[in-house]
Amino acid sequence: MLDDDYWTRVATLRRRIADLLETLGAEEWDRPSLCEGWRVRDVAGHLSLVPVITTGQLLAAGPRARFDLNRINTHLARQHGSAPPAEIVARIREHADRRRTARMLDTRNSLFDLVVHSQDITVPLDRPFSVDPEDCRLGLQRVWEMGFPFHARRRLAGFELRATDADWSAGSGQEVRGDALALLMVLTGRARTVSERLDGPGAVRLVS
Repeated sequence: MLDDDYWTRVATLRRRIADLLETLGAEEWDRPSLCEGWRVRDVAGHLSLVPVITTGQLLAAGPRARFDLNRINTHLARQHGSAPPAEIVARIREHADRRRTARMLDTRNSLFDLVVHSQDITVPLDRPFSVDPEDCRLGLQRVWEMGFPFHARRRLAGFELRATDADWSAGSGQEVRGDALALLMVLTGRARTVSERLDGPGAVRLVS
């Protein structure tokens, strides 16, 4: 069972993201995010939905998305991202303390999902958004132990990853060093966006 500290971190990050979204101009909401095919508003819509989504909503979106989980996710993100920005921000705030999600999903993914999507929003907008290295370490731990959808251990076989600002390392092979947030972006398939923050013998090969 996830402890109170975990959920405090989730709630804090949800509120910080809501604060950030509130400062965006209309044009920024419609900019492409780092998520392929998702605008900034779609990422925000996804974050507003995760705490309250039901299994029924996932199943209802299935036929249109050919029962592919990634397509379902995209369909729902775009659907909820089409709401007015103020409404999306209000939903994120309203459910910041919620500790649930659909039964088909996993609450252990809540923290790293927020960390990564905060960067999906802010990096293309060139808006700095710092994240507590401990949040990132917990995210690294979770993503490394997962299979689908990132398959990090398989994709990054042959590399030893080592965080420079948190107590985390994994894998074996050519060393790649970086801050915990950068490594979390690597594990979730976004290595090229943080290439300048990676160092070590394996860094060039990892992002090539």
